[in-house]
Amino acid sequence: MSKFESLFTRVLVALVAIPLILWLTMAGGYFFFFLVTVISSLALYEFYRLAEAKGAAPLKTLGLIAGVFINGVFVYERLQVDIYQFFLDHFGVHLSMFSQHQLLVVLLLKFLLLVLLVELFRTKGSPMVNAATTILGVLVISLCFGTLIFLRELFPYGFPAYKFFTAGLADDQQLAQINQWGGYTVIAVFISIWMCDTAAYFGGSVFGKHRLFERVSPKKSWEGALFGFIFSVLTMMAAKALVLGYLPYRHALVLGALIGVFGQLGDLIESRFKRDAGVKDSSALIPGHGGVYDRFDSLVYISPIVYLYIDFVVLS
Repeated sequence: MSKFESLFTRVLVALVAIPLILWLTMAGGYFFFFLVTVISSLALYEFYRLAEAKGAAPLKTLGLIAGVFINGVFVYERLQVDIYQFFLDHFGVHLSMFSQHQLLVVLLLKFLLLVLLVELFRTKGSPMVNAATTILGVLVISLCFGTLIFLRELFPYGFPAYKFFTAGLADDQQLAQINQWGGYTVIAVFISIWMCDTAAYFGGSVFGKHRLFERVSPKKSWEGALFGFIFSVLTMMAAKALVLGYLPYRHALVLGALIGVFGQLGDLIESRFKRDAGVKDSSALIPGHGGVYDRFDSLVYISPIVYLYIDFVVLS
Protein backbone atom coordinates (compact mmCIF):
# COMPACT_ATOMS: atom_id res chain seq x y z
CA MET A 1 0.00 0.00 0.00
CA SER A 2 1.38 3.43 -0.99
CA LYS A 3 1.69 6.28 1.48
CA PHE A 4 -1.22 8.07 -0.25
CA GLU A 5 -3.47 5.00 -0.03
CA SER A 6 -2.50 4.50 3.61
CA LEU A 7 -3.27 8.13 4.44
CA PHE A 8 -6.60 7.95 2.59
CA THR A 9 -7.57 4.80 4.53
CA ARG A 10 -6.58 6.35 7.86
CA VAL A 11 -8.62 9.49 7.15
CA LEU A 12 -11.64 7.48 5.98
CA VAL A 13 -11.63 5.31 9.11
CA ALA A 14 -11.26 8.41 11.29
CA LEU A 15 -14.21 10.11 9.58
CA VAL A 16 -16.41 7.16 10.50
CA ALA A 17 -15.04 6.30 13.94
CA ILE A 18 -14.49 9.72 15.52
CA PRO A 19 -18.11 11.00 15.25
CA LEU A 20 -19.36 7.71 16.75
CA ILE A 21 -16.87 7.95 19.62
CA LEU A 22 -17.80 11.58 20.29
CA TRP A 23 -21.55 10.82 20.22
CA LEU A 24 -21.27 7.90 22.65
CA THR A 25 -19.05 10.00 24.92
CA MET A 26 -21.55 12.84 25.08
CA ALA A 27 -24.41 10.38 25.63
CA GLY A 28 -22.55 9.01 28.66
CA GLY A 29 -24.04 6.42 30.99
CA TYR A 30 -24.42 2.92 29.61
CA PHE A 31 -23.60 4.13 26.07
CA PHE A 32 -20.14 5.26 27.15
CA PHE A 33 -19.70 2.11 29.22
CA PHE A 34 -20.43 0.07 26.06
CA LEU A 35 -17.90 2.09 24.04
CA VAL A 36 -15.10 1.73 26.58
CA THR A 37 -15.83 -1.96 27.21
CA VAL A 38 -15.63 -2.78 23.50
CA ILE A 39 -12.37 -0.84 23.11
CA SER A 40 -10.97 -2.32 26.31
CA SER A 41 -11.86 -5.90 25.36
CA LEU A 42 -10.31 -5.60 21.90
CA ALA A 43 -7.16 -4.00 23.32
CA LEU A 44 -6.91 -6.71 25.99
CA TYR A 45 -7.22 -9.44 23.37
CA GLU A 46 -4.39 -7.79 21.41
CA PHE A 47 -2.31 -7.58 24.59
CA TYR A 48 -2.75 -11.31 25.07
CA ARG A 49 -1.71 -11.91 21.45
CA LEU A 50 1.50 -9.98 22.14
CA ALA A 51 2.10 -12.21 25.17
CA GLU A 52 1.52 -15.31 23.03
CA ALA A 53 4.12 -14.04 20.56
CA LYS A 54 6.61 -14.27 23.46
CA GLY A 55 5.64 -17.85 24.22
CA ALA A 56 3.16 -17.20 27.06
CA ALA A 57 -0.25 -18.85 27.17
CA PRO A 58 -2.53 -16.37 28.95
CA LEU A 59 -6.07 -17.38 29.91
CA LYS A 60 -7.67 -15.19 27.26
CA THR A 61 -11.33 -16.09 27.84
CA LEU A 62 -11.09 -15.73 31.61
CA GLY A 63 -9.18 -12.47 31.28
CA LEU A 64 -11.68 -11.00 28.81
CA ILE A 65 -14.66 -11.93 31.00
CA ALA A 66 -12.93 -10.47 34.05
CA GLY A 67 -12.12 -7.34 32.05
CA VAL A 68 -15.79 -6.74 31.22
CA PHE A 69 -16.76 -7.13 34.89
CA ILE A 70 -13.96 -4.78 35.97
CA ASN A 71 -15.20 -2.19 33.47
CA GLY A 72 -18.69 -2.72 34.88
CA VAL A 73 -17.52 -1.77 38.35
CA PHE A 74 -16.94 1.78 37.14
CA VAL A 75 -20.54 2.21 36.04
CA TYR A 76 -21.80 0.31 39.10
CA GLU A 77 -23.04 3.37 40.99
CA ARG A 78 -25.46 4.14 38.16
CA LEU A 79 -26.39 0.47 37.85
CA GLN A 80 -26.84 0.19 41.61
CA VAL A 81 -29.34 3.06 41.65
CA ASP A 82 -31.29 1.58 38.71
CA ILE A 83 -31.42 -1.95 40.18
CA TYR A 84 -32.33 -0.69 43.65
CA GLN A 85 -35.10 1.52 42.24
CA PHE A 86 -36.44 -1.33 40.07
CA PHE A 87 -36.83 -3.73 43.00
CA LEU A 88 -38.26 -0.99 45.19
CA ASP A 89 -40.84 0.08 42.58
CA HIS A 90 -41.92 -3.41 41.47
CA PHE A 91 -41.50 -5.57 44.57
CA GLY A 92 -41.26 -3.12 47.45
CA VAL A 93 -37.91 -4.66 48.38
CA HIS A 94 -34.93 -2.70 49.75
CA LEU A 95 -31.81 -4.42 48.44
CA SER A 96 -28.48 -4.65 50.26
CA MET A 97 -25.69 -4.27 47.72
CA PHE A 98 -21.92 -4.00 47.65
CA SER A 99 -20.40 -0.56 47.54
CA GLN A 100 -18.41 0.26 44.42
CA HIS A 101 -15.05 -0.18 46.11
CA GLN A 102 -16.12 -3.42 47.81
CA LEU A 103 -17.20 -4.83 44.46
CA LEU A 104 -13.88 -3.91 42.84
CA VAL A 105 -11.89 -5.62 45.60
CA VAL A 106 -14.10 -8.74 45.49
CA LEU A 107 -13.82 -9.07 41.71
CA LEU A 108 -10.05 -8.56 41.65
CA LEU A 109 -9.47 -11.10 44.44
CA LYS A 110 -11.77 -13.69 42.87
CA PHE A 111 -10.11 -13.19 39.50
CA LEU A 112 -6.64 -13.55 41.00
CA LEU A 113 -7.51 -16.72 42.90
CA LEU A 114 -9.33 -18.24 39.93
CA VAL A 115 -6.35 -17.67 37.61
CA LEU A 116 -4.06 -19.40 40.11
CA LEU A 117 -6.50 -22.29 40.52
CA VAL A 118 -6.82 -22.84 36.77
CA GLU A 119 -3.04 -22.78 36.34
CA LEU A 120 -2.76 -25.42 39.06
CA PHE A 121 -4.42 -27.96 36.76
CA ARG A 122 -3.19 -26.57 33.45
CA THR A 123 -0.30 -28.22 31.60
CA LYS A 124 0.35 -25.60 28.92
CA GLY A 125 3.47 -23.45 29.22
CA SER A 126 4.80 -21.88 32.42
CA PRO A 127 2.18 -21.36 35.15
CA MET A 128 4.03 -18.30 36.45
CA VAL A 129 4.29 -16.65 33.02
CA ASN A 130 0.72 -17.55 32.09
CA ALA A 131 -0.72 -16.23 35.34
CA ALA A 132 1.43 -13.10 35.22
CA THR A 133 0.40 -12.13 31.68
CA THR A 134 -3.28 -12.94 32.30
CA ILE A 135 -3.41 -10.75 35.40
CA LEU A 136 -1.19 -8.00 33.97
CA GLY A 137 -3.45 -7.63 30.94
CA VAL A 138 -6.54 -7.04 33.08
CA LEU A 139 -4.72 -4.60 35.34
CA VAL A 140 -3.04 -2.65 32.53
CA ILE A 141 -5.91 -2.59 30.05
CA SER A 142 -9.26 -3.22 31.75
CA LEU A 143 -8.59 -1.48 35.06
CA CYS A 144 -6.92 1.56 33.50
CA PHE A 145 -9.61 1.89 30.82
CA GLY A 146 -12.21 1.54 33.55
CA THR A 147 -11.00 4.75 35.16
CA LEU A 148 -12.09 6.54 31.98
CA ILE A 149 -15.65 5.36 32.73
CA PHE A 150 -15.10 6.53 36.31
CA LEU A 151 -14.08 9.95 34.99
CA ARG A 152 -17.23 10.20 32.87
CA GLU A 153 -19.39 9.02 35.79
CA LEU A 154 -18.09 11.83 38.01
CA PHE A 155 -20.52 14.01 36.06
CA PRO A 156 -23.06 14.11 37.72
CA TYR A 157 -22.11 11.30 40.16
CA GLY A 158 -19.48 12.70 42.51
CA PHE A 159 -19.69 16.25 41.15
CA PRO A 160 -19.79 18.88 43.98
CA ALA A 161 -22.68 20.98 42.65
CA TYR A 162 -22.61 23.24 45.72
CA LYS A 163 -19.23 24.60 44.60
CA PHE A 164 -20.53 25.76 41.24
CA PHE A 165 -24.20 26.62 41.71
CA THR A 166 -25.51 29.12 44.26
CA ALA A 167 -28.58 27.01 45.09
CA GLY A 168 -26.32 24.26 46.42
CA LEU A 169 -28.35 21.42 44.92
CA ALA A 170 -28.48 21.34 41.14
CA ASP A 171 -31.82 21.49 39.32
CA ASP A 172 -32.54 19.62 36.08
CA GLN A 173 -30.97 22.29 33.89
CA GLN A 174 -27.85 22.38 36.00
CA LEU A 175 -27.66 18.57 36.06
CA ALA A 176 -27.75 18.65 32.26
CA GLN A 177 -24.90 21.17 32.32
CA ILE A 178 -22.86 18.95 34.63
CA ASN A 179 -23.46 15.93 32.39
CA GLN A 180 -22.40 18.00 29.39
CA TRP A 181 -19.21 19.04 31.19
CA GLY A 182 -18.47 15.35 31.73
CA GLY A 183 -18.77 14.58 28.04
CA TYR A 184 -16.68 17.58 27.07
CA THR A 185 -14.01 16.66 29.64
CA VAL A 186 -13.50 13.19 28.19
CA ILE A 187 -13.60 14.54 24.62
CA ALA A 188 -11.00 17.17 25.58
CA VAL A 189 -8.75 14.33 26.80
CA PHE A 190 -9.29 12.47 23.51
CA ILE A 191 -8.52 15.53 21.40
CA SER A 192 -5.48 16.46 23.50
CA ILE A 193 -4.04 12.99 22.94
CA TRP A 194 -4.81 13.11 19.21
CA MET A 195 -3.29 16.58 18.89
CA CYS A 196 -0.25 15.47 20.87
CA ASP A 197 0.28 12.46 18.59
CA THR A 198 -0.26 14.48 15.42
CA ALA A 199 1.99 17.37 16.47
CA ALA A 200 4.69 14.97 17.64
CA TYR A 201 4.59 13.16 14.30
CA PHE A 202 4.77 16.24 12.08
CA GLY A 203 7.09 18.18 14.39
CA GLY A 204 9.43 15.22 14.56
CA SER A 205 9.28 14.68 10.80
CA VAL A 206 10.32 18.29 10.10
CA PHE A 207 12.58 19.18 13.02
CA GLY A 208 13.51 15.87 14.62
CA LYS A 209 17.27 15.43 15.09
CA HIS A 210 17.72 13.97 18.57
CA ARG A 211 16.34 10.48 19.17
CA LEU A 212 13.97 10.23 22.14
CA PHE A 213 14.30 6.54 23.01
CA GLU A 214 15.95 4.77 20.09
CA ARG A 215 16.01 1.34 21.70
CA VAL A 216 12.20 1.36 21.97
CA SER A 217 11.02 3.63 19.13
CA PRO A 218 13.76 4.67 16.70
CA LYS A 219 11.70 7.26 14.81
CA LYS A 220 10.58 9.35 17.80
CA SER A 221 12.56 12.49 18.62
CA TRP A 222 12.83 14.97 21.47
CA GLU A 223 11.74 17.71 19.10
CA GLY A 224 8.60 15.79 18.18
CA ALA A 225 7.86 15.09 21.85
CA LEU A 226 8.16 18.80 22.62
CA PHE A 227 5.73 19.68 19.83
CA GLY A 228 3.31 17.06 21.17
CA PHE A 229 3.59 18.43 24.69
CA ILE A 230 2.96 22.04 23.59
CA PHE A 231 -0.11 21.15 21.51
CA SER A 232 -1.51 18.98 24.30
CA VAL A 233 -1.35 21.94 26.68
CA LEU A 234 -2.80 24.34 24.09
CA THR A 235 -5.68 21.94 23.40
CA MET A 236 -6.66 21.67 27.06
CA MET A 237 -6.43 25.43 27.49
CA ALA A 238 -8.67 25.91 24.45
CA ALA A 239 -11.13 23.33 25.81
CA LYS A 240 -11.29 25.23 29.10
CA ALA A 241 -11.99 28.50 27.27
CA LEU A 242 -14.65 27.00 24.99
CA VAL A 243 -16.60 24.31 26.88
CA LEU A 244 -15.15 23.48 30.32
CA GLY A 245 -16.59 26.24 32.46
CA TYR A 246 -15.99 24.40 35.73
CA LEU A 247 -12.24 24.00 35.12
CA PRO A 248 -9.84 26.78 36.23
CA TYR A 249 -7.07 27.67 33.77
CA ARG A 250 -4.33 26.49 36.13
CA HIS A 251 -5.85 23.01 36.22
CA ALA A 252 -6.32 22.98 32.44
CA LEU A 253 -2.61 23.78 32.14
CA VAL A 254 -1.66 20.94 34.48
CA LEU A 255 -3.96 18.46 32.73
CA GLY A 256 -2.51 19.40 29.35
CA ALA A 257 1.00 18.90 30.72
CA LEU A 258 0.08 15.53 32.25
CA ILE A 259 -1.40 14.33 28.97
CA GLY A 260 1.57 15.69 27.01
CA VAL A 261 4.06 13.78 29.16
CA PHE A 262 2.32 10.59 30.28
CA GLY A 263 0.38 10.09 27.06
CA GLN A 264 3.66 9.84 25.17
CA LEU A 265 5.06 7.52 27.83
CA GLY A 266 2.03 5.27 27.37
CA ASP A 267 2.82 5.10 23.67
CA LEU A 268 6.43 4.18 24.43
CA ILE A 269 5.35 1.45 26.85
CA GLU A 270 3.21 -0.20 24.18
CA SER A 271 6.07 0.18 21.69
CA ARG A 272 8.29 -1.64 24.19
CA PHE A 273 5.78 -4.50 24.39
CA LYS A 274 5.56 -4.73 20.59
CA ARG A 275 9.32 -4.63 20.12
CA ASP A 276 9.70 -7.35 22.73
CA ALA A 277 7.10 -9.45 20.89
CA GLY A 278 8.76 -8.72 17.52
CA VAL A 279 5.67 -7.20 15.86
CA LYS A 280 5.00 -3.83 14.21
CA ASP A 281 1.33 -3.45 15.25
CA SER A 282 -0.76 -5.04 17.99
CA SER A 283 -3.10 -6.23 15.19
CA ALA A 284 -4.41 -5.21 11.78
CA LEU A 285 -8.00 -4.72 13.00
CA ILE A 286 -8.32 -1.03 12.07
CA PRO A 287 -7.41 -0.42 8.40
CA GLY A 288 -4.53 2.01 8.13
CA HIS A 289 -4.20 2.35 11.92
CA GLY A 290 -3.04 -1.04 13.16
CA GLY A 291 -4.70 -2.41 16.29
CA VAL A 292 -7.02 -0.99 18.92
CA TYR A 293 -4.21 -1.03 21.49
CA ASP A 294 -2.06 0.91 18.99
CA ARG A 295 -4.68 3.65 18.71
CA PHE A 296 -5.50 3.89 22.42
CA ASP A 297 -2.15 3.11 24.08
CA SER A 298 -1.75 6.67 25.36
CA LEU A 299 -5.30 6.66 26.73
CA VAL A 300 -4.64 3.46 28.68
CA TYR A 301 -1.85 5.13 30.60
CA ILE A 302 -3.28 8.62 30.95
CA SER A 303 -6.86 7.75 32.00
CA PRO A 304 -6.05 6.89 35.65
CA ILE A 305 -3.87 9.99 36.00
CA VAL A 306 -6.51 12.36 34.60
CA TYR A 307 -9.26 10.73 36.65
CA LEU A 308 -7.28 11.00 39.90
CA TYR A 309 -6.34 14.62 39.22
CA ILE A 310 -9.87 15.75 38.41
CA ASP A 311 -11.52 13.79 41.23
CA PHE A 312 -9.03 14.47 44.02
CA VAL A 313 -7.66 17.89 43.01
CA VAL A 314 -10.11 19.74 40.77
CA LEU A 315 -13.36 18.55 42.37
CA SER A 316 -12.18 17.75 45.88
